[in-house]
Parts: sequence; C-alpha cells; structure tokens
Amino acid sequence: MPNLLVTGGAGFIGSSFVRQAIAEGHTVTVLDALTYAGHTENLAGLSERFEFVKGNIADAELVASLLKNRRIQAVAHLAAESHVDRSITGPADFVQTNVTGTFVLLNEALKYWDHLPKEEQSAFRFIQVSTDEVYGSLGSTGKFSETTPYSPNSPYSASKASGDFLARAWFHTYGLPTVITNCSNNYGPRQYPEKLIPLMISRALSQGKLPVYGNGSNVRDWIHVEDHCNGVLLALKRGEPGSTYCFGGNAEFSNIDLVKTLCACLDRLQPRKDGQKHESSIEFVKDRPGHDFRYAIDDTKAQKELGFKRKYKFESGLEATVKWYVENLAWCRAVEKKR
Repeated sequence: MPNLLVTGGAGFIGSSFVRQAIAEGHTVTVLDALTYAGHTENLAGLSERFEFVKGNIADAELVASLLKNRRIQAVAHLAAESHVDRSITGPADFVQTNVTGTFVLLNEALKYWDHLPKEEQSAFRFIQVSTDEVYGSLGSTGKFSETTPYSPNSPYSASKASGDFLARAWFHTYGLPTVITNCSNNYGPRQYPEKLIPLMISRALSQGKLPVYGNGSNVRDWIHVEDHCNGVLLALKRGEPGSTYCFGGNAEFSNIDLVKTLCACLDRLQPRKDGQKHESSIEFVKDRPGHDFRYAIDDTKAQKELGFKRKYKFESGLEATVKWYVENLAWCRAVEKKR
C-alpha cells in the first residue's frame, strides 16, 4: 500500500479520506495549515500509520522534505478554500491556496518524481480533488460529465478550475501522473457549519433563523462524504493518468426542499422546546451574486472504469448526519469559534 501525502487532511472531506485510507492499509502523512475549517479533532483516534504535520501547501521547502523523507508514493490533494460566499468577499485567499498552493505541490511533486526509479515513477499518482462547480451552471435538465466544458462562475470555482488545468498541464507537459476528480456537494459528519446542511442544523438547534438564498429553487446533487472518498481512493488505485473522474450522489434537491427535509428530521430527533416546528424559522434572504442554478453529476465513467458504487442512500445518510450533529453539538460550537 502506498505511503500517502494528504493535503487538507484535517478538514471535512480530507479527514474522511484519511480514515478510509488508513482502514485500507495506507500509511498517511497529513499536511494541513489548520485554518478555520481544519481541526485536529477530526483526526482523533488515529495513531498507527498516521502522522500530522502543520504547514502550508505553498511552503515548497516543507513539501519537498515531506515527499522525500516520507518516501511518498501518492499525493491526494484535498487542501482548498472552498466556500463560495467567502470567495466573493475575499478572493485572494482562494487564489493563494487553490492556484498557487496547487502549483507548488505539483512542482515539488514533479521534482521528486523525476528522481524516482522507473518502476516507482510508473506507480506514483497525484490526485487533484476538485468540484463540479468548475463546470458552471445547468438548466433544468442534463448532467455534468468528464467531457463538459469548464465554465466557472465564482472566484472559488475559477480558482479550482485553475488548479485542475495546472494538474492537466503537468501531466501533458512533464508526464507527472496526475488524475483529476470532480464531485457534487458533499454531506456527512464533521463538516464546518458554514455549508448549507451543518449551518441549518446548527442554527435550528440554537433556535436561530434558517436563511435560504433567493426563493430556494437552486438545485444541488448530494453525495455522502464517505462515498466521495471511496471514489477518490478508487481513482488513486485504478485511475488512468491524465484522466478525469466525476462522482455524484444521484440525489438532487432544491435548497428549500432540502432545508424542509432537514427540519422534519430535526422535529423527530430534537423537537423545539417551544413546541414550534423547525420549519417555522426558515427565512428567505437576498440571493448571492452569480448563484449557479443547478448542479448534477453523471458518474457513469467512474462506475465503469473504477467500479465506483454508492453505499449511502440520501434519506438514511441525511438522517444519520443530522443525528451526528445533534449528538455532537459541542463540536459544532467549538469549531464555530474559529470563524
């Protein structure tokens, strides 16, 4: 099993990936800057075949030393600034991390890879974990696939698209065996409560308002974080260098329908003390600029070439997620202090 360098491994998706990778027998080195969305608590309980290093992916000297000293055989690049709202008010951080940071990782990985024996060069992989938002916005029909042209509409998606293009270029120009993955919206435990699902749950549990952009008609496809991470591991093991693989949840919901579903789940698991339904706290707020209408993923290629399968059905996965947040409210309150 390869020694892995996982960037952003203390974040929501990263920590789920680390847990799965270790369970499969990999030795993992996590590199994470521990910004507001990264927490060592997400990696609690991991000891064997695991090491945590606090640092920035744009630190070329640090990246080079980790690759060499840990004899890294694959890089799973999950470190990213990822919240669209933050990218609108502060795009510089997104360019620094998602563009410059990705460049540094690719460049140092190339230098390291160039000096590996031929057999190890052939086995090496650099996995660029990206988003479906790079493809832009869909109308009421159709789905994104690996052949969809890029059309990013926010500073976040533009910065991720830039990282994808760099990974593609490092393969086609230098031969570095990169693989790009694009996924739909993730949900599950340990997600920082600025994203829709944990934000609604956290607000509801404190009987706050539940803000929904516009009229709530924007549609997203939801995939459980563990299903997504399983797909990334499959791409690492079976992906063709230079290829792209999309992972979706086949679970499309408008934002307002999703929030109402969450409210109904919370009514069962954690009823309000005042007897009101959680749905009564929904309020519609001014839409954000350039809000993409709809995302959906066709992951037929990943199913055929990688053997990708989803373990979670959305309804049961969502209820289990809500239950986790109800039972771990202290975690939510602790991480929210990092805002």
